[in-house]
Amino acid sequence: MNSKLLLSLSLIVLSALTACQPPAPITESAPVSTAPQEQPQVQPTDIAASTAEVQVKAEVWADNWFAFYLADQLIKEDSVPITTERSFNSETFTFTASYPMTLNFIAKDFKQDDTGLEYIGSNRQQMGDGGLIAQFTNAQTGELIAVTNVDWVCTVIHEAPLDKSCERERNPVAGSMPCGFTSLEEPAGWMTAAFDSSSWDHASIYSAAEVSPKDGYEQISWDSSAQFIWGPDLETDNTILCKLTVTQ
Repeated sequence: MNSKLLLSLSLIVLSALTACQPPAPITESAPVSTAPQEQPQVQPTDIAASTAEVQVKAEVWADNWFAFYLADQLIKEDSVPITTERSFNSETFTFTASYPMTLNFIAKDFKQDDTGLEYIGSNRQQMGDGGLIAQFTNAQTGELIAVTNVDWVCTVIHEAPLDKSCERERNPVAGSMPCGFTSLEEPAGWMTAAFDSSSWDHASIYSAAEVSPKDGYEQISWDSSAQFIWGPDLETDNTILCKLTVTQ
């Protein structure tokens, strides 16, 4: 076999072997995701400002006696007993609270018994009258938080005499006309924020001239918005409950 023929046969065999080789694998690129990327979680807004505790300065003047509660926590009771003759005084105190604040007062005018009278049997026998004024400020900043005004709601739980002619009775007897009286228990849970006070009346507002505030009143620099409050009748409403919820 000549050399030319041998070369041709070699080329034919090489071509056949090359044609029989499997095709090179095709490498596919990783698929591109079209799903939205997960965003980092956003932390809730800091609510510390709304729940932070506040030092509150309270200033109160009452004829004749009061007890102040933050919700159902007793904060301050008038330091002068109601049985003290002419128990007129102001009180200044501080307490810690956070918003919303539920402010509650029990306020009493002195009465000798359920007739609602004082100085019974003397030439000074009379019904007497009440009155309450208060203001609350931020102890650090001086910012006004609340004052007594028409925003407060009140209810009367002791009223006497039901007939004012009782004041002129020589021998007044509680429960015998004209010296009838109404005496109620404090409503259950009335100091809480959840208590439904929608049936209570807004506080009645009185001027300083009507209340005639005495000892201690002038010791306080009252904000012009602070007003005297009481029940509908300064003379016959002897014990009242008043409340106000203050939101920030």
